[in-house]
Amino acid sequence: MRHHRDIIEAKPIRAGETESMDDFTKKRIMKIMDKYTKNAVPEHVKSQIKISYKIRGNHVTLIEERQGYKSDQWVQTPVAQFRLDENEWEIYWQDSKGKWHFIDDIEPNEDFETQLKIVDEGHNGLFWG
Repeated sequence: MRHHRDIIEAKPIRAGETESMDDFTKKRIMKIMDKYTKNAVPEHVKSQIKISYKIRGNHVTLIEERQGYKSDQWVQTPVAQFRLDENEWEIYWQDSKGKWHFIDDIEPNEDFETQLKIVDEGHNGLFWG
């Protein structure tokens, strides 16, 4: 006989939500991204350009920051988004309306660093245009 405590309820995921990656994966990604963002910009332009990232759920968004025109404020522009789906990282790009699109000519890969390298190299000008 089953008791109510034996039944595990799955929490539904609503549109736009994702389950969070496990702590080990998140810490590993943070370590990779901290190293990448620290070394991504040449020293002589660090006062003009910064590279950062955000992690939300299973999404890692790579961001370029530049000082605004005639302003002290930094303007953030998303460069790419990595999404962990069924243990593979997919890469997305953002259109001018802020909508993310899967890049179907980049194969999903279990290795995050492989995907980061593709974005870093530009993929035919798609990311750093």
